[in-house]
Amino acid sequence: MKNYDWAVLFRDVFQASVSKYRTGSTGLNALFGEKDKEFLHSIGCSTQELYDFVEDFCRMNEPDFETILLVTDVRRDYFWREQGGRFSAKRILMSDLPPKGATLGGMEWLPRIIEKARAKLRGEMPSDLMYLCGGDRPFLKSVNVHPADFLRQVWRAGEDTAQIVAYVQEQRRGDARGNNQPAV
Repeated sequence: MKNYDWAVLFRDVFQASVSKYRTGSTGLNALFGEKDKEFLHSIGCSTQELYDFVEDFCRMNEPDFETILLVTDVRRDYFWREQGGRFSAKRILMSDLPPKGATLGGMEWLPRIIEKARAKLRGEMPSDLMYLCGGDRPFLKSVNVHPADFLRQVWRAGEDTAQIVAYVQEQRRGDARGNNQPAV
């Protein structure tokens, strides 16, 4: 794989998949050829992950391509830096996730999205789960955290959940003050 132009190649695969989806080829296998699958594999992205993004983009017009690219970039970076370009053999189970109504730091959904982000980083999402789903997007918007920034923070914090909670609370407070700068 050429590292220099991976983002351009990703955009091309995304756009071709959107076109196929919009013309009725909505099955997972219909969207991606063998070269697409090889390319996605080389950047740590499963076809299911991209399919989920394409489907939501076509049905709800979100997330936008820029967000998808940034999220994929964080996963790609983690895949190469932390996993040495090797996929995890593990998949989390839906039952491993906190319930949708669980709270942490006074915020509903936060415990669930933290575990989803950890699984996304490691490439351990089950096929029936998506990072940045219709529940994740409103939560992240409500706390003023970009989805890619949230992934980076979860990566930085590792298993230190309190650090993630503090980050989200700071971002939420910054938004209330009109401060749109991400906490570092």
